Amino acid sequence: MAAERTPTQPAVLLDGRAIDRTLRRMADAILELNDGTDGLLLVGIQRRGVQLADRIAAIITEREGTAPRRGALDITLYRDDLQTVGPRPVLGPTDIPGNLDGANVVIVDDVLYTGRTIRAALDELADFGRPARIALAVLIDRGGRELPIHADVVGKRVDLTPTQRVDVLVQEVDGRDAVVVVTTEKGREDPA
Repeated sequence: MAAERTPTQPAVLLDGRAIDRTLRRMADAILELNDGTDGLLLVGIQRRGVQLADRIAAIITEREGTAPRRGALDITLYRDDLQTVGPRPVLGPTDIPGNLDGANVVIVDDVLYTGRTIRAALDELADFGRPARIALAVLIDRGGRELPIHADVVGKRVDLTPTQRVDVLVQEVDGRDAVVVVTTEKGREDPA
């Protein structure tokens, strides 16, 4: 029997307006990193990374007048802990527009923690071609890396203990925009 977790009240790290401001800064940084939109492909990781990538793409389109290509990855079957997910993991769509050869890919995710999710995303992307460059953009970098992975574009860095968890809520999935920190007795088992 699993140990009982007793969460505390979530602490709001970013509200909706702060998320919007942060995504605008991230869009600018992605444009600088890529020197514009030529060859740019934003790939969101299911679930909330897809919504964040869509928002960043809309900001880039508004500013540059050109829409970057967008894609989505579901890394579930590429996870190194798939056996712990259960016998019937829930899969979302993977949608990569065209071949990745020569593209400047920016993986977009909500939270960077251990680095295992990004490792799985890199493994999956390799099945679609060989990009010129792969960069990583995350809304929250919470530290605690287990793999040598870093983000090229970070919305906000926070230092958290293993008993704290970051939840990113997006309007499209959760009905509101917020980033909250939840403290539990045991901590989070999901190695993001």
